[in-house]
Amino acid sequence: MTNEHETRQHQLMEILSQAHLPTRGDELAKRLGVTRQVVVHDIALLRASGVEVVATPRGYYLDHGQSGHRREVLAVRHKPEQTATELYALVDHGISIVNVQVEHPVYGELTASLRIASRLDVDQFLSQVKHHHARLLSDLTDGYHMHLVDYAEPDHLQKAVRALSAHGIQVFF
Repeated sequence: MTNEHETRQHQLMEILSQAHLPTRGDELAKRLGVTRQVVVHDIALLRASGVEVVATPRGYYLDHGQSGHRREVLAVRHKPEQTATELYALVDHGISIVNVQVEHPVYGELTASLRIASRLDVDQFLSQVKHHHARLLSDLTDGYHMHLVDYAEPDHLQKAVRALSAHGIQVFF
């Protein structure tokens, strides 16, 4: 016999597997009749069991991966005011930005999921940063940061790197 936690996690998996877009935590809580904190806890338990649940500013979704796509870590350095230019240049060349990562001298590796694949995603991300008066992770490391990126064709990445360089954004491999 399953307990209520397992039943709720099963329901959570069903909701996420049927969703075509990320689902916000408060929406999941409402649908499951629990608090948002219970949803966060259940997501953590699902992740611990090996389920690839991704958290983004737009909500949660299951990561099914993109078959046939390549992944690369792109190291860059730029000023905070160049963030929009960086993100637009990447998505305009068919690059999806999976995450951002910095190496902090005290805390070590800090990684945040982004899942940015379009100009709309960039706009929403930048809007959230502005709305919450949030600092970028790259502010902690003098503009140095890395992105795990996903792309379909090698020339997509090459063209994106050229575009970044043309805007004065340093790129390291």
